[in-house]
Amino acid sequence: MENSELLLDKLLKANGLTLSVAESCTGGRLASLFTAIPGCSHYFKGGVVSYSNEAKINILGVNAGDITHYGAVSQSVVEQMARGAQRMFGSDCAIATSGVAGPGGGTVDKPVGTVWIAAAYKDQLHSQVFHFSGNRAENISKACKTGIDMLLTII
Repeated sequence: MENSELLLDKLLKANGLTLSVAESCTGGRLASLFTAIPGCSHYFKGGVVSYSNEAKINILGVNAGDITHYGAVSQSVVEQMARGAQRMFGSDCAIATSGVAGPGGGTVDKPVGTVWIAAAYKDQLHSQVFHFSGNRAENISKACKTGIDMLLTII
């Protein structure tokens, strides 16, 4: 079975679509999966590692009140991150991640492994919360694969 990023690579190239990413908990891993593929410059517009709330607000245009009210790991924030990436890069598609990769940082409401992911394709936007189990590297890998798979399902 082909890797999800290779399937998305083929789909984006075949349909002349572009992609951008907005990452928090995945820390650039998502972008690196695509930039490792030869020819990705045909569709990959760029990415933002918005690890801090300030970056989410100042670069991606996330509403500060939503971060205060819902937290950075929330549906509202991750959806705004995806739309912000689309707007910033002028891309057809975007994937955004925000979560708690671990091993620390978890709370009762948002334990380690909690990750909100949003996938945007033109006007469509799908977001979902996931509860991954594993160490930091495993949670980051799972979040990346899941985000790619989410985008594949809506294109």
